[in-house]
Amino acid sequence: MDRKESFAAHIKSGYACKGDSIIIGGAMLDGVPLGGEALVRVPLKTMNRHGLIAGATGTGKTKTLQVVSEQLSEKGVPVLLMDVKGDLSGLAKPGEEKPFITERMAKIGLPFESKGYPVELMSISRQNGVRLRATISEFGPVLLSRILDLNDTQGGVLSVVFKYCDDHQMPLLDLKDLKKVLQYVTEEGKAEIEKEYGKISATSTGVILRKLLELEQQDADLFFGEESFDIADLMRKDKDGRGYVNILRLTDIQDKPKLFSTFMLCLLAEVYGEMPERGDLDKPELVIFIDEAHLIFKEASKTLLTQIETIVKLIRSKGIGVFFVTQNPMDVPKEVLSQLGLKIQHALRAFTAVDRQAIKLTAENFPISDFYKTDEVLTSLGTGEALVTALNEKGIPTPLAVTMVRAPQSRMDILSPEEIDSINRSSNLVSKYNQVIDRESAYEMLNAKIEKAGRLAEEEAARKQQEAARRQPERAGRTTTRRRTGVHPVVKVLTSATFIRGVFGVMNKVIK
Repeated sequence: MDRKESFAAHIKSGYACKGDSIIIGGAMLDGVPLGGEALVRVPLKTMNRHGLIAGATGTGKTKTLQVVSEQLSEKGVPVLLMDVKGDLSGLAKPGEEKPFITERMAKIGLPFESKGYPVELMSISRQNGVRLRATISEFGPVLLSRILDLNDTQGGVLSVVFKYCDDHQMPLLDLKDLKKVLQYVTEEGKAEIEKEYGKISATSTGVILRKLLELEQQDADLFFGEESFDIADLMRKDKDGRGYVNILRLTDIQDKPKLFSTFMLCLLAEVYGEMPERGDLDKPELVIFIDEAHLIFKEASKTLLTQIETIVKLIRSKGIGVFFVTQNPMDVPKEVLSQLGLKIQHALRAFTAVDRQAIKLTAENFPISDFYKTDEVLTSLGTGEALVTALNEKGIPTPLAVTMVRAPQSRMDILSPEEIDSINRSSNLVSKYNQVIDRESAYEMLNAKIEKAGRLAEEEAARKQQEAARRQPERAGRTTTRRRTGVHPVVKVLTSATFIRGVFGVMNKVIK
């Protein structure tokens, strides 16, 4: 058996699947794809073991993300995509069959069928689409403390604030609610809070308010509020059984990493909290792709990173897969990287000694291969080619394969504004979530309480003033009577008959 035959047999056995699978592309040896005899398949049942799609700018990782999303949708698996660059909306429309696409698919050994997929456009900002929101109460004090990077004392204060609102049936829905309560507990409500919960440091509430202001400056006020998004609406299928591709449009928050990381952590925590334990399924319930993942990890505190790592570890059992998409695999903390089963690595660029060191470290994360020198391959991959390794149905890493990634079947370009408007008009979720709701919550209830206290204080002051005014004429009357008789009360006593008789009685006793 020659080298080519040996390699083909190696790939075929390593990527064999008894159950349902998706096809990433065709394996290559010495720069040549081997056709249909060496297809790179990933078992659907391992897609909840998470993954990584990485590569330098222009190497094709966004198109790979598009391909994987298409494949999952066709298999009935709903997808949530973070579209930071704004070039994934084309999934909604059929692609154009061009000669270079037909040629590419022929080399891989797969047919090409132009098609669009069921798409829902979403937003956490002012962009057109279904608005995703969450309330402050849904975050809870622990998660919010980690997002704001509070110390134990400040986190304790936040817990007291949540407890106070729970005890007094005051909903915490948005940022203005939380800010109002924080102001109240150190001002008008200070005595009430200290009596029920103990003393609260004004310094701690000041720090929390400043950190909330930082978050608010990144337009977090658009994200916090009602109607809260129902996770079940991410898991819909169309009439043909294809999973919806939910595209979260994030082109306007690249300079707002705090908002992005806040949303992502909230989403993962909400999905984990809402979904039941499912164990090992034949296919995942939902797969989440986090594009530009470095935006999450770049400014995350150690506590926040620990929270993300924990959720990634545990969410797998809920049937949820999480994929990180980034330029450099080193952007992802090693604690998270070690949890990722599928790795699709596009080309890396080596311009500096630091780059070369990073490539060496990246190569060490892949299985050893008798057919490739991994560190050399990483810098020589062409556009649309990637190093791939996954987990087989038994959870064992598959052989390393340089892969020609299949072409997307949907449009490889963005939608026009008119096409975006058309999708939003036909959406059942826009009418459900895009109505602004501002029901009575902690802000309004505390304002009413403060106004009532002020009104009662004014009424008490007026009552006392009236009482004082009523007593004034009585004192004035006594003074007038005295002036009218012209006799001082002491003089009246000294000249009274009783007093005189008493004096004479004493004198008689003395004379005798």
